[in-house]
Amino acid sequence: MTTVKDQIKNTKTYDTVTIKPVEKSRVEITGSIPVSIWETTRAEAIKYINNSVTIDGFRKGMVPENVLIGKVGEKAILEEMAEISLSKSYMDIVIDNKIDAIGKPEIQITKLASGNPLEFKIITAIVPEVKLPDYKKIAKDEVEKAPKDESKVTDKDIEDAILGIRKSKASHEGHDHEKMSKEDHDKAIEASMPEFTDDFVRSLGDFADIPDFKNKLSTMIGEQKADEAREKTRIRIADAIAEAVKVELPDIMIESELNRTQAQFEADMERMGIKLEDYLKHSKKTQEEIRLEWKPLAEKKAKLQLMLNMIAEKENIHASPAEVEAEVAHIVEHYADADRERATVYAQTILTNEKIFQWLEQGK
Repeated sequence: MTTVKDQIKNTKTYDTVTIKPVEKSRVEITGSIPVSIWETTRAEAIKYINNSVTIDGFRKGMVPENVLIGKVGEKAILEEMAEISLSKSYMDIVIDNKIDAIGKPEIQITKLASGNPLEFKIITAIVPEVKLPDYKKIAKDEVEKAPKDESKVTDKDIEDAILGIRKSKASHEGHDHEKMSKEDHDKAIEASMPEFTDDFVRSLGDFADIPDFKNKLSTMIGEQKADEAREKTRIRIADAIAEAVKVELPDIMIESELNRTQAQFEADMERMGIKLEDYLKHSKKTQEEIRLEWKPLAEKKAKLQLMLNMIAEKENIHASPAEVEAEVAHIVEHYADADRERATVYAQTILTNEKIFQWLEQGK
């Protein structure tokens, strides 16, 4: 037996809508909500407003309806009813019409009158529809272009690293380096560097002697070079894939990337003990001017992330829940004030991106 509750639940919360694309990967939705639907939210709207206003002589939330309307006006009640109705109807419209909406929609009420359908216009950004290029071939080509000897460690690499270590251990006693010329400064450093002996390398860590130190140093430099070479290849792959796709990104995707860039920038400034306002004053730039400088890179990063998300979906490449949880635990451990929900999204993104690049590099 169908109950009244079931009938209300199964009632469509809006009339037929019209959906048309507009610029910057957005859609415009126009339609209406029947009187029988939107006017049922009156009690909910009154309760919300009742709990939001203060009227002398009455406890909050306990103001009689006629007194409340006399205070805020009937229009305020209707506007709250419209907002409640549209928030419910919008979700139904998006789901029913398979709109891949992102961000907060711009909602405009075009007709609001008691006893009449509620008419509206909604503009919302959507995930752009793009055709992926042959990313497998692009990645394979870029991997093949990479120099084969980028990770090779030369004798000069080892000598330069040893010199750098000795310079870092040089004594600065008895020298006013700030008043020295560069030539005198370099001579003073060279003269005060420790000799490169077995005893010296043992003082640096778990090294038996000079040959052992050089072998381990060579391995470390090789790993560092391999990491740098891998990063260069990944940048070339990312640039080539992004270049092959022409897409108009919605502003919200670019703004989101700009916000991430700004948050990272501010965190870096804080770690260096520099206040953002001091940096802006020194650079003679406003925050808006800096964001404008960041915008081209933000667009590029947003476009790339869109491509990576599509590749991940198509190839079913995702980080496992256990991997994500481990990364979140690591983040929370090192950043006590980190928001766990944001950390989870961040962990999912970086771990999945890593898996995608590993997959692309293997040329599968």
